[in-house]
Amino acid sequence: MPDSPALQEDDVAAIDHLRKAYADLRTELAQVIVGQEAVVEQLAICLFARGHALLMGVPGLAKTLLVSRLAETLSLSFSRIQFTPDLMPMDITGTEILQDDGSGRRNFEFAKGPVFANIVLADEINRAPSKTQAAMLEAMQEHRVTVAGHSFDLHPPFFVLATQNPIEQEGTYPLPEAQLDRFMFMVGVDYPSREEEIAIARTTTGETPPRLKPVLDGEEVIRFQKLVRRVPVPDHIYELAVDLVRRTRPEEGEAPGWLKPLIGWGAGPRAVQYLILGARARAALHGSYMVRQEDLVAVAAPVLRHRLIKTFTAQSEGVTARSVIARLIEELTT
Repeated sequence: MPDSPALQEDDVAAIDHLRKAYADLRTELAQVIVGQEAVVEQLAICLFARGHALLMGVPGLAKTLLVSRLAETLSLSFSRIQFTPDLMPMDITGTEILQDDGSGRRNFEFAKGPVFANIVLADEINRAPSKTQAAMLEAMQEHRVTVAGHSFDLHPPFFVLATQNPIEQEGTYPLPEAQLDRFMFMVGVDYPSREEEIAIARTTTGETPPRLKPVLDGEEVIRFQKLVRRVPVPDHIYELAVDLVRRTRPEEGEAPGWLKPLIGWGAGPRAVQYLILGARARAALHGSYMVRQEDLVAVAAPVLRHRLIKTFTAQSEGVTARSVIARLIEELTT
């Protein structure tokens, strides 16, 4: 099979526009978010690849602030849902209420829930029971919700950012692997450096933070999402993505011997799709007119880390999914 065809002239100009818009977005967010450059990039990749992201980090790392300000710079509607053990599906999707039409007759009308927004922050998603998580899963996968037998479409762009607290697991409902697989990225939000923490203390304890200027609107985001899927991908990048994913499966012949005692279950075909889409989006954001190997390598960890099921041996030895992915990439690219 030949490599993907080159971009048209209009697409080249559009990628240049997207690269500039992305630079402006980072500049705006830097006014209120200190550091976290990798997190901002991964969220932007998910957005323009039409994926969803799961943010993993301890409390107090500005996850909610980052998501709300991202929506502000993109001129998109934003909704935050705090997941709790008593949260019901209708608290997310909305419900039908009985209304008087003014003539004495009563009719049921649908009152939209908080999921009807462009960017939805599902805070501590593992706090809610499975039934509520399933309602969120339908919205993520199908871009619609079903209430009382009626379906209601969610208007694009639709982007779900869910958070999990990795250190407090009491009273939680862990997300099943099938639902984790619906998230394009697992984004690790780490502690800031010493210099960044000093900057946080200086910038967040004074005057009210500034309002951010919109960089893109909803229609432009949708247009760029379509553009990302036209970025050419060379054949060797497709092959690298497939080889990487297949080597994560201990039952496959391609899996290296050192991996089999560490991984009980590897990534599925959806991981290949997200590797390619993520590489396409990253290439476009950086102004490249074709996907490069570095684009695929950059998205490998956030795509794969929540799709690898570690064995007890790996857990007892402190082996992380990140270290397994890094070793696989090193073996494939050197």
